[in-house]
Amino acid sequence: MEKRVLLAIVLSFLVIILFQLFFFKKKPLPETQPAPAVEKVPQAELPRKESIPPKIEKGRQQKPLQTISASTEEQILIETSLYQAVWSNKGGVLRSWKLKKHTNDEGGELELVSSRSAELQVYPFSLRTEDPGFDKDINNAFYKPSIPELRLKEGQRGELRFEYSDETGTKVEKVFIFQDGKYDFDLQIDVWKEGQKVEPRLLWGPGFRDPSPIEQKQRTFGSGHGVAVFTYNKVYRLAEKKLMLEKQWENYLNKKMNIFSFVQWASYEDNYFAAIFIPTSQNADAAFLREEIEKTPYFFLSVSVPQKTYIGPKELDVLVKFGYQAKKLINFGAFGFIAEILLKTSKFFYKLIPNWGVSIIIVTFIIKILFFPLTYSSSRSMTRMQELQPKIKALRAKYKKAKTDIAQRRRMNEEIMKLYKEHGVNPAGGCLPMLIQLPIFWGFFRLLVVSIEYRHSPFIFWIKDLSVKDPYFVTPILMGITQFISQKMTPTTSEPAQARMMLILPLFFTFFFMTFQSGLILYWLTTNVLQIGQQYIMNRLAQKKKREMHGKNRRK
Repeated sequence: MEKRVLLAIVLSFLVIILFQLFFFKKKPLPETQPAPAVEKVPQAELPRKESIPPKIEKGRQQKPLQTISASTEEQILIETSLYQAVWSNKGGVLRSWKLKKHTNDEGGELELVSSRSAELQVYPFSLRTEDPGFDKDINNAFYKPSIPELRLKEGQRGELRFEYSDETGTKVEKVFIFQDGKYDFDLQIDVWKEGQKVEPRLLWGPGFRDPSPIEQKQRTFGSGHGVAVFTYNKVYRLAEKKLMLEKQWENYLNKKMNIFSFVQWASYEDNYFAAIFIPTSQNADAAFLREEIEKTPYFFLSVSVPQKTYIGPKELDVLVKFGYQAKKLINFGAFGFIAEILLKTSKFFYKLIPNWGVSIIIVTFIIKILFFPLTYSSSRSMTRMQELQPKIKALRAKYKKAKTDIAQRRRMNEEIMKLYKEHGVNPAGGCLPMLIQLPIFWGFFRLLVVSIEYRHSPFIFWIKDLSVKDPYFVTPILMGITQFISQKMTPTTSEPAQARMMLILPLFFTFFFMTFQSGLILYWLTTNVLQIGQQYIMNRLAQKKKREMHGKNRRK
């Protein structure tokens, strides 16, 4: 029996290990080179072969056009209670987007616009058409801004408008409407070329924010960047780390796996933050682009001009309120519904006691209560099997040649199963609680990988962040000790040699969990402590029942 339990546990955790190695294997992002070392490439020189042709609308604008432009570059500050953004009138692009309620792992300001934009002089909200010369003109022109700055207070709305036109019939209007208390904003972009209206494409990139060295070191899981596209009611993801090599990229390019049609939303994301673009029509499309300069790959998201953009945290409640099924952007994994239930339950208790570690302990306690009948049934089954061991050993002695004789093995198994049936024993009863708890364990694991609520959330003393490993490995060691105690207290039906092998399992788990999130270790540690308490009670009840039965037998 213990062999099957051990095999089930080990195989389950091997699946987790291999899954993490395959899907979340950490690769360092390309190192940021100093500006002089990288040749600055104008927008016109970005790759063309994988882009999607812009749509051209019929009809021409009335001429002559009035020339509208600015003489110098200006930066326009947009400030709300949630973020501080800096836009430039040179191309009408986004230079900076800093969140106020979130910091980086070094405690500094959290910037969502990558420093690689300054290297290439290509910024988010640049425009793309099929005419490189035209792209260069409109992305480097000095637009006339409608305001010098915009500071919004509670409930206020404000508009930033960029306008540019020249005597050749080129005209561009970019309008952004912001509201305090929201990470999303409305936008409208209109472009005319030689008096004819065209539909350009919008770029985000290169990349998405700059993870600090501490973040890349601490966050073993879920530290990648890439695009997520929601189309045909399914989320498709492309990660930068999978397309670093030119051969890998060419393979995707040849199969057009980087292009998506009928897009409901498209996003450039990392584990906790995202820039989401909501298209204006059902025929919208998106593309993941790659440009290699000085052997360094740079990635972009190209989308049909959107009607709305969200730039902020991947927080469940905020994304649900935003709508557009944006909550699907949070990658809860295979047991996503379990992770979502756990998160909502944890949030409920967090409101009562504002400590995410305490909420994990309370949720674990509730899970233990819900599973107590199953645990109790399993313990009783193991006790009965332990009582049957002399009879099972006798059967094995009776069929000595069972290992080599198929007929004897079949008869022995039939008699053992008959014995189980007569005494009401379920041979799989000991495995069931562990197997059922694995989806919950996986739900907690994914929850602590992707939920921004646990990011930078302290528990007690030395645990300052539940989403990263315990810096002093105290909780993994305590987890291993409590698991050893729990295992010692649990009834066993195995041979002494097998029992000793099973006692090595806590040591294996201790080393295995060393780099896992401290919040996940806290869940497993709490489970072990509660299991010790439950097992103590059940052992006492079993001993009491055994004494009563022994007393009855003596009176007889």
